Amino acid sequence: MFDRLSAYRIMWVLVFFDLPTETKEDRKRASKFRKDMLADGFQMFQFSIYMRHCSSKENADVHIKRTKKNLPAKGHVGIMCITDKQFGMMEIFRGHDPTPLQPPAQQLELF
Repeated sequence: MFDRLSAYRIMWVLVFFDLPTETKEDRKRASKFRKDMLADGFQMFQFSIYMRHCSSKENADVHIKRTKKNLPAKGHVGIMCITDKQFGMMEIFRGHDPTPLQPPAQQLELF
């Protein structure tokens, strides 16, 4: 029996993007893409990198599918899925000072 909260089962979905913003319509599309990700539970990691904590690979696949559905017509978008264990090995700095990773909010399961 495997642990449901295993750091190898819990996933993070990261979306990297570089979208055009030259015209008003381009800016509107880019803004809509970001708002759609926020509505789907993603949070901003950096301006053009958003991330989402998922309880399993199957749950991550649902959010990846939604992101693909909302892709803008122009620009470059990359989607990467990593385990919680891999995410936990990331080193983050503000200037020269290391910043500790914030633990994800505890997810409640009803079944």
